[in-house]
Amino acid sequence: MKDALEDFRLTIESGAERLLVLSEAESEERRAPDKWSPKEVLGHLVDSAANNHQRFVRAQFQDHLVFPGYAQEEWVAVQHYQQASWPLLVELWKTYNLHLLHLVSHIPAQELTRIHREHSLHKIAWRVLSESEPATLEYLIRDYIGHMKHHLRQIFDA
Repeated sequence: MKDALEDFRLTIESGAERLLVLSEAESEERRAPDKWSPKEVLGHLVDSAANNHQRFVRAQFQDHLVFPGYAQEEWVAVQHYQQASWPLLVELWKTYNLHLLHLVSHIPAQELTRIHREHSLHKIAWRVLSESEPATLEYLIRDYIGHMKHHLRQIFDA
């Protein structure tokens, strides 16, 4: 897990630096009419952080990894990320993820690797697990980091 935490830290730090290179106008450009702008993608990552925050906490004192999903498109729409200040949005994303890094770096190893037969990762994970496959909190955390990196690549590679 140490490797994932270092990767997480580097992704947050380098990601914030690279994001701030984009101008306000560039952050609002949609690559296609039906695609999110960089602002909306980053807003989605803030929403993902908020949802996974409670999952990472709850997983440590419940006997399952069953969590509700959320309506991603609606969350982005009602929060009007397109009209948000780009530097403030980047700072929110960075700060929230630094807090998540702090949180997950203090999760005991036995909690990270505890096997859960009951989970909803077949519905809510970025890289879904079969419902019959056991899951761990470590898998959920690594999945979160992978999801974040995927969306950052969408912003940077466009």
